[in-house]
Amino acid sequence: MPEAIMPTDLPADPAVNNTYSYGVRAGDTLHIAGMVSFAADGAIVGEGDIEAQAEQAMKNMKAVVEAAGGSMDDIVRTTTYLVDVADAPIASAARARYFTGPVKPTHTVVGVAALGRPAFLIEIEATAYLGD
Repeated sequence: MPEAIMPTDLPADPAVNNTYSYGVRAGDTLHIAGMVSFAADGAIVGEGDIEAQAEQAMKNMKAVVEAAGGSMDDIVRTTTYLVDVADAPIASAARARYFTGPVKPTHTVVGVAALGRPAFLIEIEATAYLGD
């Protein structure tokens, strides 16, 4: 049976208002929704600052995987959505600070016209394997 993963250090309102879970664990697989730069109080971190937004999105991803009992080393796949693909090196630098294990997750970068709110510059979704 799938289990919703809703870390307390992420704001509940965006997920509730838009009918989603931050993470869903199904067996040994954890599906992590697109992480954006929400602070715990629901404020947007780093409006207009891709570096701050990338860092916050990665912090939020870490919170979800840890709430499910895993670590960043358990993430096996990511997709990064960027409003400006010229920001890809900044997103990669944030990834390098969080994915430090011996096996790096796969990564796809997608350029998009817009994200869920005009202030968002980056969104990162992921899949983790939480088996042995």
